[in-house]
Amino acid sequence: MNKPSVLPNNPCFSSGPCAKRPGWSLQALSGALVGRSHRSKPGKARIEQVLDKSRSILGLPANYRIAIVAGSDTGAVEMAMWSLLGPRGIDALAWEAFGDGWITDIVKQLKIKDVRTFKADYGHLPDLSQVDFNRDVIFTWNGTTSGVRVPNGDWIPDDRQGLTICDATSAAFAMELPWSKLDVVTWSWQKVLGGEAAHGMLVLSPRAVARLESYSPAWPMPKLFRMTKGGKIQEGIFLGETINTPSMLCVEDAVDGLKWAESVGGLPGLIARSEANLQAVRAWAAKTPWIELLAADANTVSCTSVCLIYTAPWFRALDADGQTAAAKKISSLLDAEKVALDAGSYRDAPAGLRLWCGATVETSDVQAVLPWIEWAYAQVAPANG
Repeated sequence: MNKPSVLPNNPCFSSGPCAKRPGWSLQALSGALVGRSHRSKPGKARIEQVLDKSRSILGLPANYRIAIVAGSDTGAVEMAMWSLLGPRGIDALAWEAFGDGWITDIVKQLKIKDVRTFKADYGHLPDLSQVDFNRDVIFTWNGTTSGVRVPNGDWIPDDRQGLTICDATSAAFAMELPWSKLDVVTWSWQKVLGGEAAHGMLVLSPRAVARLESYSPAWPMPKLFRMTKGGKIQEGIFLGETINTPSMLCVEDAVDGLKWAESVGGLPGLIARSEANLQAVRAWAAKTPWIELLAADANTVSCTSVCLIYTAPWFRALDADGQTAAAKKISSLLDAEKVALDAGSYRDAPAGLRLWCGATVETSDVQAVLPWIEWAYAQVAPANG
């Protein structure tokens, strides 16, 4: 098979950090308040822009609080778990690496005893009907490493007694989130809007705030996690007064991404872009006999982290190490040709490909990379494969 002639304009298909918005350049950061205090009047105003635009685009309820926190999405989830978990039993869901990590933290670090875990293999969801919402529930909305998302929020009751803690880092700005069913939501700038890393976003419902003000964890609380003082929430954290110093370069980049999001139609436009990218991959996989989507249920396929597995008999006949080696060869060829950078599957996931298809990726680039995957596959597959 000859090499394709059309190259993607942007070969960045990494699932984090993700592709910058179309047309991005360093000029977008020219107005960054470098050398200025984040507590100065203009510095705080820029941080407030991130909060206000995020709230507006995502359609947050007026009584939900939003903050910038340290440590990316991981820091935001840890902050929520350490601050809120303990007074009720916990149902923890995992169908990929990050959900599994939250279970490890709950059981081995916080050492909470009353924990039920619901796990599923890569490509599948656990049985959501078994979740007890009289307990606190923690889950990822979209499995970044498995390409599997929950289809909607219908499985979450409105009259729940426990809190719902949702890691939405690869879902926010690309999928509809039913805010009334979510008490804690986290994400990072480095995913759907292609921002720079290290900063997390934390959203709290009034129910989550009530828990914060009525419950004191038994374990020591690091300063970065402390959201209350004297039994009351520190409102300043949710008004742009970050607990630690944020990078004003990253803040400027976040503002730029949010302005771009507004320019493409806000949340509906962002969702449409991601779904169009998924559809391009889905249609190609449906007619390609040696590859398929990792997600077993068509209703749960992610429109951001689209995971693919090789299904040819020769590939399936290999042992796990052989499959990993063959998949890495294909990914390495794509990387060497600079047509799909960092597109290999997650290290713990089944061997295959993972194409980031979030809103900053152009559908034309997705369509351009698919023939290159066919070419790379042909270089690795046996002649009769």
